[in-house]
Amino acid sequence: MKALVLSGGLGTRLRPFTHSMAKQLVPVANKPVLQHCLENIRQIGVEEVGVVVGDRAADIRAAIGDGSDLGLRVTYIHQEQPLGLAHCVQVAQDFLGDDDFVMYLGDNVLADGITAAAATFEQRRPDAQLLVVKVPDPRQYGVAVIDRDHVVRALAEKPAVPRSDLAIVGVYFFTAAIHDAVRDLRPSARGELEITDALQVMVDGGKLVTAEEYTGYWKDTGSADELLECNRALLERITPAVHGDVDAESTTFGTVVVEAGAVVTRSRLVGPLVVGAGSVITGSYLGPSTSVGNGCVVTDSHVEDSILLEGSDVNGVRELRGSIIGRWARVSATGEQHSLVIGDHASAEVAA
Repeated sequence: MKALVLSGGLGTRLRPFTHSMAKQLVPVANKPVLQHCLENIRQIGVEEVGVVVGDRAADIRAAIGDGSDLGLRVTYIHQEQPLGLAHCVQVAQDFLGDDDFVMYLGDNVLADGITAAAATFEQRRPDAQLLVVKVPDPRQYGVAVIDRDHVVRALAEKPAVPRSDLAIVGVYFFTAAIHDAVRDLRPSARGELEITDALQVMVDGGKLVTAEEYTGYWKDTGSADELLECNRALLERITPAVHGDVDAESTTFGTVVVEAGAVVTRSRLVGPLVVGAGSVITGSYLGPSTSVGNGCVVTDSHVEDSILLEGSDVNGVRELRGSIIGRWARVSATGEQHSLVIGDHASAEVAA
């Protein structure tokens, strides 16, 4: 089996971060979302991975390289424009050949892995297998209608009136039968070649398409709130480890990771949280659900339920919660007045 990981797209809902980085490289629990995806793929025994890239191809290549650090062999496949998931299958056909493959959206977090789903696909051998979850409002997702035997009977992309509450998760298992289904697709009203339309072609043609309900934690990291939620969920699964320098005046409580090269002085760390390599924490409180990236500086501040990206600097901030601070950004307290430099599509909240 091979894997096809989709890492194109513009990530407009994650601006301003995606003005300067690929959305799949925004970190949760101090790892890029894309790395979480690739680790799940390696866990099911797949080694050969095609990564579909677009305008941010150079960033993706720089972060993942040839995949050897993750035990993978990565081939990069360029998609000129983000024309839909089925289009990704079309442009990757030479790489995929006649092999079975798992298609994985590179901005989806499945915190509990896909081992069980892969085993089901191998045992049942359908032509295609979807992962689905029950959601309260399916109108924002691809939706599957299934019978008691988990056979898919109908699909729709973002339906105004859903016939089911089963949203399609961004992980699919396919045999080579999918190539015939995507070959003659026409663009949808959104101007994309929809994978749901290709799957409907398979259903209508008598192919066996099944659905497996995913019971672990899943989130599409398409917005800042979703990133923060994923960060919380993944930090709950970390193993404590202190490899950096924590002085005698500092205390740790709960699940705390301090990576090698980090320095913590006169501070209190309450997990779950991660302090990245080379970061310097001084006279501060870092609270639960916080990820501090590599090379950050936090001084005389209170930070919790937040993500600090690489190189960010937080100085003298009384209370920072529910925030994402971009790479090499600086946040500091300057008395009673607020002094902000805010880029395009940024969002800031200050005390009244």
